[in-house]
Amino acid sequence: MSGVEGKVAIVTGAARGLGRTYCSALARAGATVVAADVNACDETVADVARATGADDRAVAAHLDVTDIDSCRASVATAVETFGRLDVLVNNAALYASLASGPFDTLDEGEWDAAMAVNVTGVWNMCRAAVPAMREVGGGSIINISSLAAVYGLPNALHYTTSKAAVLGITRGLARELGRDWIRVNAVAPSAVATEGTREFFGDDHERVLGAIAKQQALRRNLEPDDVAATIVHLAGDGTRFVTGQTFMVDGGAVTT
Repeated sequence: MSGVEGKVAIVTGAARGLGRTYCSALARAGATVVAADVNACDETVADVARATGADDRAVAAHLDVTDIDSCRASVATAVETFGRLDVLVNNAALYASLASGPFDTLDEGEWDAAMAVNVTGVWNMCRAAVPAMREVGGGSIINISSLAAVYGLPNALHYTTSKAAVLGITRGLARELGRDWIRVNAVAPSAVATEGTREFFGDDHERVLGAIAKQQALRRNLEPDDVAATIVHLAGDGTRFVTGQTFMVDGGAVTT
């Protein structure tokens, strides 16, 4: 038993990549899911139907995490469709579209956009979701950070800084929301073999991923399912007394 049976989850950034994988993993474990993204999530909903053999385990919602009204609308979709909200996976983030480069050459507009989506977006979704979680006596918020936040990612200070802020949000909210039995944890993966990672590193992606794998105790790159298992674990009742923690899903990153 996964401990997520009967729970209702919102996954942001669910149109592709890790977000799509999280939706299917949660649904296979017994949850129902709102797949939310600024892009269409029809394919994600179809993936969930194939994974579960049921066409009523997921719905799509249009979501712009920089807009609090849009965030509240996605929560309303969860409550109106499935009757409650138990889990929020804050996965939406700018990553693949960000241009890399030395910190003093980064575009100011891209810096602001990364903070708006990756930091303010997490705050907005928490503001929208917490009242619904209080209504059902608690819940689990899972914020997606990155190994970049603690290890450092050269030439991506906008992304690195935004993901470090996610860790601060996680620690602060865990203390604020504990009395409501709302748990707040973070997951910090290493580079995962996704389309977004390939886009971010461009023509260098194979070299970079190879170098990352060599710096891990477990010497292969992460696959989406490697991270999804931790998401399901944190969403379930088996971690009902775990909050304020960061789970490093990084293959045991080392320096040599």
